[in-house]
Formats: sequence, structure tokens, C-alpha cells
Amino acid sequence: MALDIFIPYWGDPDYMRQAVDSVLAQNSDDWLLTVVDDAYPGDEVRRYLEEINDPRITYVRKEINEGITANFRTCVSRATQDTLVVMGCDDILLPNFVDVALRAHRDFPEAWIIQPGVEVINEAGESARPIADLVKQHLVKPRGSGPRAVSGEKLAVSLLHGDWLYWPSLIFRRDKIENFDFRDGLHVIQDLGLIIDMVLAGAELLIEPEVCFAYRRHTASASSSKLLDGSRFAGERGYFELAAELCRKKGWRNASRAAALRLTSRAHAFLLLPNAALHGSPAAVGSLLRHTLGN
Repeated sequence: MALDIFIPYWGDPDYMRQAVDSVLAQNSDDWLLTVVDDAYPGDEVRRYLEEINDPRITYVRKEINEGITANFRTCVSRATQDTLVVMGCDDILLPNFVDVALRAHRDFPEAWIIQPGVEVINEAGESARPIADLVKQHLVKPRGSGPRAVSGEKLAVSLLHGDWLYWPSLIFRRDKIENFDFRDGLHVIQDLGLIIDMVLAGAELLIEPEVCFAYRRHTASASSSKLLDGSRFAGERGYFELAAELCRKKGWRNASRAAALRLTSRAHAFLLLPNAALHGSPAAVGSLLRHTLGN
């Protein structure tokens, strides 16, 4: 079976072409690519894919823009292979990605989710080391070496302390992820919501250390554009309250406590306070301060 690669598209056509080119440059030919265009203005991407004329590539264009959560759902619903990945339209697969994904699935078939090794790049494609990534990878992510499986409350606690996963790089078993849905209204945290639901249901996650994916970190991404006004954090608080209750009902007291504390989320808001004081409104400063203090 091939690897199902999906790209939910809305954004810079140049980045999109780089993403598609990275799929074409794979060492392995065992892949299928589906691009789901969320009614982005223009037809550059369609024309580019038609010029490639590869039977492994499918292009789907929605009549109206439905948003990223609906596009995630569309991608998962169209999967036909045993494993799938929903990559970002500005991310890059390193040439070994398909090889790593299929090998990891073959060697650890019980894993519902695979987190391969990731390098972070900036807008220009240069290697980057943002402090948030350093904290999550070195302080929050479960420690160990070599491929290793994590699950249960231990996994939930680590993710609720700080989401160290890179959603666009995750490889899923189709027969598992198709049993779950994205929660409406979460926007930038819908990926964590889905993962926690899977973990609560018994998901095993494989950490595969071989680096094979380049995740593009934008200084003005969809998730960061709402940081200074505090609106993103309001959404996060709502989800963490829900997660705390779900974990409590499961009997996972440590995970429920981690969700209630949301330490890295509060630390993130604290680090933004000086910039908000200089460039934001008093209301934004107040919102960030309340989030930092846990209110």
C-alpha cells in the first residue's frame, strides 16, 4: 500500500509548489497525492498540477471556502490507503519521508499515530530554532532514544503540558483516525483536540527520530496573528477546560491537572506581554495578563 499524502490548500502558490515538488522528489514512489483547494483565488495551483500530469496526483477544488477544519475533514474522508498524512501547503517533505513513514508503519503496525523527526524552517526555508520549539522538544517531549511508543496518561500529560507534536508531519492509520472527528470552534488548537480524543480512546503514538520533514514556522502565521489581542488564548482556555473534564472522567488525575495548569500556554502569554505593552491595546495586555495568571 502507498502513503496517502493530502495537502489542504489555502495560501501562497509559491510555497504550495515547493510542497508539491518535495513530494515528487521522494526516494520512494509509493505515494498518492491529493490537493484539496479550499477555493483559493486564482488557478495557479491547478495549472501547475496539470502541467506535471502525474497520475498519482489528484486535484480537488471546493466551490466555496469552508475553512481549515472542514478541509481537514475532507482530506481524511478521501483517504484510501492504510496510512495518511495531512501536510501543510507550505511545509516540505524531505526525500526520505515516504520511506520513513512506510517503514515505521511496517515495523510498528500497532501505532495509531507516528511522529517522525522534524526540522523547523523559517519563511525563507532556513533552519530555525524558536524558543517555543526548543522548550517543547527538550523539556516537554517524552525522553528516550530510538523509535519508542508512548500512550495512555503519560502521553496525555506531556501533550497537555505543551503540544510537542507537529500536526502536518503526523502519519495516521486510516482505520483509526476515521473513527474520530475534529471538534468545531477550536480553530488553531483543533489538532490537539483530535489527538487527545484518540489518546483517551487508547491510541499508541510512535516517536520515530529520523528527521524527514521540514515544518515552516511563520512569524505571522494563522495561529500567531491573534496572539497579541489574546483571542487565541481565549480559545485555548476553553479547550483546556474541556480536556481537564475529559481526563477527570477517565480517571487520569495527573492529565486533568496538566490541562488545568496549561503551563506552557500561560508561559507563552507571559512572554508576549512586553510586545503587547508596546504595540497592543490595554485590553490586549489585560487579556494576556489574565491568561498568564490562570484566569
